Amino acid sequence: MSEHDGNQVTAPPTATPESGMEDQEPGTGFGVSAITRRWRREDLLKRGGLALRGIGLLFSLLAFIIMASNKHGDWMDFDKYEEYRYLLGIAILSTLYTGIQTLRHVHELSTGKSMLQPRTSALVDFVGDQIIAYLLISASSTAIPLTNSMRRGADNIFTDSSSAAIGMAFLGFFSLALAALISGYKLSARPYL
Repeated sequence: MSEHDGNQVTAPPTATPESGMEDQEPGTGFGVSAITRRWRREDLLKRGGLALRGIGLLFSLLAFIIMASNKHGDWMDFDKYEEYRYLLGIAILSTLYTGIQTLRHVHELSTGKSMLQPRTSALVDFVGDQIIAYLLISASSTAIPLTNSMRRGADNIFTDSSSAAIGMAFLGFFSLALAALISGYKLSARPYL
C-alpha cells in the first residue's frame, strides 16, 4: 500500500484459487468466455438431439420393415397376433414422428431459422420424445412374452424376425429416451418458463 494525498491506494486483487478468478482471462471479463461456452453447449445439444432422433428413426424404420415383412406361412404371419400388430403400429408412428422431427431439426440447423417458436419447439420435443419412447418400450414389452412362448415350441425364421423387430424397437426407445433427456434439459434451461 502507498499513501498519496492522504488516501490509501490498494493494489488490484490477484487471481488466487480462493478468489474464484482463476478462470478469468485478462481483459475479457467473465462474460465473453461464458457466452462462448454456452453457445458451444447449445450447439452440442442441438446436434446431439438431432443425432439421437436420426438413430431413433433408423431403428424405428427397421422395426417397421422387419415386422411388416414377417410373413412365412400359415400360422407364421404377424397379422394373426395382436401384440405384433401393436408393435408394427407403434413402429410406424415412431418412424413418422422421428422423421418429421429429424427433418425439422436439419432444416433449423442448415438455415438458422426456427419453424416453431422456441417455447413451442422445446415443449414439442420434450413431450413427443417422452410419448414415443414410452410407446416403443410398451410395444416391445408386449411382444416379448409371445415371442418367448413361441420359441419354446419352435425356433424358426418367424420368431427370429419377431425378435429382431423387438430389438430394433427397444433400441429406438433407448435413443429417444436419451433425446428426451436432452430436450428436458433444454426445456428446463429456458429462462421464460
